[in-house]
Amino acid sequence: MQIYSAADALQEILFSESELRARVTELGEQIRRGYQGIDGRILVVGMLKGSFIFLADLVRAIDLHCEIDFMAASSYGHSTESSGQIRITRDLTNIEGQHVLLVEDIVDSGFTMDYILRLLKSREPASIKLVSLLDKPLRRRVPVNIDYCGFEIEDKFVVGYGLDFAGMYRNLPFIGVLKPECYQ
Repeated sequence: MQIYSAADALQEILFSESELRARVTELGEQIRRGYQGIDGRILVVGMLKGSFIFLADLVRAIDLHCEIDFMAASSYGHSTESSGQIRITRDLTNIEGQHVLLVEDIVDSGFTMDYILRLLKSREPASIKLVSLLDKPLRRRVPVNIDYCGFEIEDKFVVGYGLDFAGMYRNLPFIGVLKPECYQ
């Protein structure tokens, strides 16, 4: 696999650093209002690895008591298409009775989020809500309700701000569209 620099690999910048910052601030306020009046704290669960940068910025924008944990699941083989078979690679401890906010980088086919949401609901949390930085509804194959959505995007391969291709480009401070020749 050839490794391209970000300058050579990107077709366009979809969301700038300042656009991301502004939208994350708005989401933090929406989430604060959505959880207003609950007793205690919310358990913010980041889906690894893609959500970690978004989660870090988001929890700083939520003016509530937050506990943070992480989950990891895999549904991709060696291609850019979901296999539809989900494997939990890092699980949570007991979430019974807790208010869970699941943080995802992007909802694409919906297979992984549908599976994770059903799994977590079976563990009897007080509530569970999903926040996703990006939503790609044109690729959806399983319906998923996103309670808080950053941006809806077209069917483009995006990287940056935690999103990667083959482990690369996560550290970009913006979200860009990868040129097809870089991943095909």
